[in-house]
Amino acid sequence: MATRGAAAAAAASTIWKHRRNPSLRSLTQHFNPNFNPRTIPTGFKYQVRAIQGASTDPVITTPLKNRDESPKPQNWKIKMLYDGDCPLCMREVNMLLERNEKYGTIKFVDIGSKDYSPEDNQGLDYKTAMGQIHAIQSDGKVVTGVEAFRRLYEEVGLGWVYTITKFEPIGKLADAVYDVWAKYRLQVTGRPSLEAILEARKKDKVETCGDSKACKM
Repeated sequence: MATRGAAAAAAASTIWKHRRNPSLRSLTQHFNPNFNPRTIPTGFKYQVRAIQGASTDPVITTPLKNRDESPKPQNWKIKMLYDGDCPLCMREVNMLLERNEKYGTIKFVDIGSKDYSPEDNQGLDYKTAMGQIHAIQSDGKVVTGVEAFRRLYEEVGLGWVYTITKFEPIGKLADAVYDVWAKYRLQVTGRPSLEAILEARKKDKVETCGDSKACKM
């Protein structure tokens, strides 16, 4: 009991000293909200930004990197060729991008990019790739349509979504539905026809490259 009493007395004495010590900025600021010390006293490990009244400094966050700037998977198992100008398509692409952050098995290639190279993608030019979804496996095999989606989803742990399409007649029905979507997706998304898009790209290439043979469609 005596020991507890001595400890209590020592604690009370310490608190009283702190209250009388005007150099303790935390207490000074408590009673004077306008007090604005630059830093806390020397010897403390961290510095604390003073709060004036009810206002605080805004939180500054670093913007996320553009996905095109993110590191490309080094050990990808399948490459997805996608139309970056298709708003509905990009919803699915973005979902796969997020899933792929964990797996790193898919390499994403925007066929509409100026850097797109058919030579690096099994000879698939822009017009062909725009016809339907194409995916290229690491062994060079090209898969299209529902099979491409099935392979892509499998690589990010979502294979169960397309498992049913492995069985007939569900598989053929899924292919038929996708073929209709692929045929009319430009109209559905309010975009010009493929012929108009190709003509616009050709004109843009001519204006950008002139007579240079280095630029290709």
